Amino acid sequence: MSIDHSHHIEDPNRTTPPPQIELIGSVPTPPVPESSEAMTILVTLPAGSAGSPPHRHTGPAFGYVVQGEMIFELEGDPQRVVRAGETFWEPGGDVIHYQDGNNLADAETRFVVTMFGVPGQPMLIPVSAEELEERRPRRAPRP
Repeated sequence: MSIDHSHHIEDPNRTTPPPQIELIGSVPTPPVPESSEAMTILVTLPAGSAGSPPHRHTGPAFGYVVQGEMIFELEGDPQRVVRAGETFWEPGGDVIHYQDGNNLADAETRFVVTMFGVPGQPMLIPVSAEELEERRPRRAPRP
């Protein structure tokens, strides 16, 4: 059964058009750390930026590309390009986030991310070269 997520509230006193709300991404609720902190960040990647090195997050992250194109890759999934107006998410926890680089060599890319992390822990935890090698079989084949 599909749920209608449209949003409309009758307002007889309205003198302007109502807001337009469009669902652009939805995922089942992932596990959230018991004592979590929600944070929303804006990331700007300069043209050609490789982004952050392989890392993980303590909880799930939900994002929206505002401008440009991002190369996105999570452990076990093939890399993909997420374009302006599209969403992405990751479960956090033990899953390695391999790539979040700018797919454009001549323009910046900007995306907004809301993360649910453990208070007092960094939002981004780097993964060592040794662990990357150990977990290599979990990474999807590269193009």
